[in-house]
Amino acid sequence: MRHDKHPVAAGARSGRAPLVTRVRNSRYPFIAGFLAAPVVLYVVFVISPYVQAFYIALTNWKGISANPQYIGLENFTRLFEDEVFWAAVRHHGVLLLVVPLVTIAIALFFSFLLNLSGGQKGGQMTGLWGSKFYRVVFFLPQVLAVAIVGVLFRAIYRPDETGVINSMLAKVGLDPVGWLIEPDLALWAIMGVMVWQAVGFYVVLFSAGMSSIPKEVFEAAALDGAGRFTLFFRITLPLLWDTMQVAWVYLGIAAFDAFALVQVLSVDRGGPDNATTVLPLEIWRTAFNFSKFGYASAMGVALFFMTITFAALTLRVTRRERIEF
Repeated sequence: MRHDKHPVAAGARSGRAPLVTRVRNSRYPFIAGFLAAPVVLYVVFVISPYVQAFYIALTNWKGISANPQYIGLENFTRLFEDEVFWAAVRHHGVLLLVVPLVTIAIALFFSFLLNLSGGQKGGQMTGLWGSKFYRVVFFLPQVLAVAIVGVLFRAIYRPDETGVINSMLAKVGLDPVGWLIEPDLALWAIMGVMVWQAVGFYVVLFSAGMSSIPKEVFEAAALDGAGRFTLFFRITLPLLWDTMQVAWVYLGIAAFDAFALVQVLSVDRGGPDNATTVLPLEIWRTAFNFSKFGYASAMGVALFFMTITFAALTLRVTRRERIEF
């Protein structure tokens, strides 16, 4: 009896679908079954709220009526005349410039110290002594809830001598500073807290990126006489460009939020005199304090498009030829 060595060819000669085709066709229902539940959940809990928010932004809904009145683009027209809205937008502009820039600079500096500043030991580049312990210390603020961080810095920023900073200033004969009650200082004080909380995560992120760079690259540069300055700016930064790009986008999105810290730290929720207000806080206040859900949704739609535009522009402007290693 003769046996076919190729079951696929035998199936084709017998008029049946080839085995490979039958296996490929049977995979699609299997894959679709796994994707169905996540897609449904994403549509229900992500896409659907966006669609509802866009619709509510076109109405004068007060949060009570079952049939809100459609008013078209009236809410968006009001935004152009709202001074508080534009004050919040300006604050986001400052946050977008300062928070990512300062956070990434500090995180890169610490990451370089912890991973590459120790020179060569045993044929490998090393960091400072005790670098593993320092990584834990830097990452500690990430495990604290934002509300706890806010309460902690309220004690640090107290405007009298009971505050941590002002008590130290008093010891050297300086007057107390109203960190959170001075309009010119309040936003900068809150940005300092944002940077303090975020640095630890990006130290770990950049450390992981540096550890993925082949050690031979640093060793060859060191043998050629490259100092720490050259090692950092000529080798480390170009090879970490993709990681920094992602970090900038994440920090920019965080700068468009800042709700929790401003809510806890600022005077009168966004004060003094709207000196620290941000759009998420104004959305919350407009909706739940003044029951203007339609107008608050219009602010939310504006914030949505600003965030998307920022992320797209950042990825486009910072795009460069990828370095493979």
